Amino acid sequence: MKQIVLSLAVAVVCLAANAQSERYKAAMEKLVPAVDTTRSVTGLAELANSFQRIAEAEKTQWLPYYYAALINVNSANMLFANGQTDQIDPLTDKATPLLAKAEELQKDNSEIFCLKKMLNTAKMMADPQNRYMTYGPAAAEALAKAKQLNPENPRVYLLEGQDLFFTPEQFGGDKQEAKKKFEEASKKFESYKPEDSISPNWGRGQLSYFLSQIK
Repeated sequence: MKQIVLSLAVAVVCLAANAQSERYKAAMEKLVPAVDTTRSVTGLAELANSFQRIAEAEKTQWLPYYYAALINVNSANMLFANGQTDQIDPLTDKATPLLAKAEELQKDNSEIFCLKKMLNTAKMMADPQNRYMTYGPAAAEALAKAKQLNPENPRVYLLEGQDLFFTPEQFGGDKQEAKKKFEEASKKFESYKPEDSISPNWGRGQLSYFLSQIK
C-alpha cells in the first residue's frame, strides 16, 4: 500500500513539473519571435520586462535572463543610433546582472559570450574616448570565446562584420571585409538549427540590412 501511495505521489509531482515546463515553453514561444522584430525603445522595454517576469518565476532557466539582457542591450544600441548616449548606461546596468545570472545557469555557451561582446561594446559606446581601453578588449575577448565555443554560430560572424562595418578605416575598419563576414554569417544561417523553438535564432534581419548597405 505504501508503495502504491509513493508511486502516486511521484506521478503527481512529475505531472505538475511537466505542466509547469509546458507553461514556461508556451510563454517563451509567444515572446521569442518579437526579439527580432521589435523596433521601438518602448516596445523593447515591455518585451524585456516580460522576459524578466518569466525569469523571476523560472529561476533555473537561463534563457529568460539571456533574452531580458539581450533586449536591454538592443535598446542601448538603438539609443546610440539616435544619439542618446546619455541614456545607455541605465540599460547596460540592467543587462549586466541578467547576463551574469544566465551565465551562472549556463556556462561556456557561445550565445552568452556573443551577448557579452555586445554588452561590452554598448558600455563602451556610451563614452568611447574614455572607455575604449576597458571595454574594447573585453568585447574582443568575449567574441573570440564565442567563436571558440561554437564556430558554427552565425551570430559570431554577424558581430565580426558589424565591428568592421562601423569601425573607421583609419582604425582598422573595412566595409568590404565586413561584407565577407556578413556573407559567411549568411552561409552559417543556411545550415544553422536552433536547439528548440525558444533557443537563440535572431540576427537574420540585421544581416539583411547590413548586406543591403554594402555594394
